Amino acid sequence: MSFEREDFGLLGPLHLNSIDWANSNHRRSIAASLVQGTYILERDRQEKRQGSQALAPPWWEFFHFKLIRQLVDDADSCVFGAIYEYAPPSSHCNDSIDRSPRYVIAFRGTINKPDSFSRDFSLDIHIIRNGLHQTSRFEIAMKAVRNMVAMVGDSSVWLAGHSLGAAMAMLAGKTIAKTGNFLEAFLFNPPFLSAPIERINYGNVKHGLRFASSFITAGLVLATKGNSQTSQSEDPFFILSAWTPCLFVNPTDHLCSEYIGYFEHRKKMEEIGYGAIERLATQNSLGDLFMSVVRRSAEAAEPLHLLPSAYLTVNLTPSEDFKQAHGIQQWWRPDLHLKCNLYKYK
Repeated sequence: MSFEREDFGLLGPLHLNSIDWANSNHRRSIAASLVQGTYILERDRQEKRQGSQALAPPWWEFFHFKLIRQLVDDADSCVFGAIYEYAPPSSHCNDSIDRSPRYVIAFRGTINKPDSFSRDFSLDIHIIRNGLHQTSRFEIAMKAVRNMVAMVGDSSVWLAGHSLGAAMAMLAGKTIAKTGNFLEAFLFNPPFLSAPIERINYGNVKHGLRFASSFITAGLVLATKGNSQTSQSEDPFFILSAWTPCLFVNPTDHLCSEYIGYFEHRKKMEEIGYGAIERLATQNSLGDLFMSVVRRSAEAAEPLHLLPSAYLTVNLTPSEDFKQAHGIQQWWRPDLHLKCNLYKYK
């Protein structure tokens, strides 16, 4: 039954009965659990589960968080996000608490249920069209993030999201980073809309395609935007590079796996002496450049998935199917085979 997939006692990370905030696995698992709590908040609303019947509270109470606000979409009244406050008992205070957040703003992904699917799916389309920033749901989310940062500062606030929610958190993080506020962010299975090059099994073919794409993209940039020189202090991509969100991807999830090649290819291009070409290419989407040529306009929304820097964590644990590879549940398992790399734009 569906409720069994929502019950913390059956599915949650019960092994985390003692939290070490200095442990990256603990931080990842808790952030994922808070996102799951946001999913279950909406499912409780849909199923009219209240009081003792509600399944969402254990997903944050187990880690000593309090729900202080639900973020509700103005179009269909669904719960798409939540703001949690960390309130540990005094007996749990120790040195590792310095790595803990004061507040976590979490966003869920698409729910395939009639009460919310239509609105969620329309937002998925907005991501494809680089129009998420124009939606009222994002405006509500961004207002909540700005207000929280203004109240307690950027060092006390975490962002977290899964799938569509990861896109929401990424856009909020990028937006506020441009004002000099860098929030710790946990982005699970964030969408990267591109040709699925990462799924090609032949390394030389994969590298050749990425190599050609970089040169074509850089050429289109020069053709459409010219070769104007911008200082680092004026380069928005360089300014954004100080923000280093944590990305969590699965190589068998085609919706997010391109982040693996996106960052690895940049590193390879630097190593073989084509770093300048790649620095142009990595800031631009080939598809959007083609559209700007067709429309004879250089004005276009910045593609959401383009990031200067990131802590990239890849789950190499075999997945049974796409549903498991894309699911939030994988990220709090204690037995994961993970590969982690830091990528900094320079």
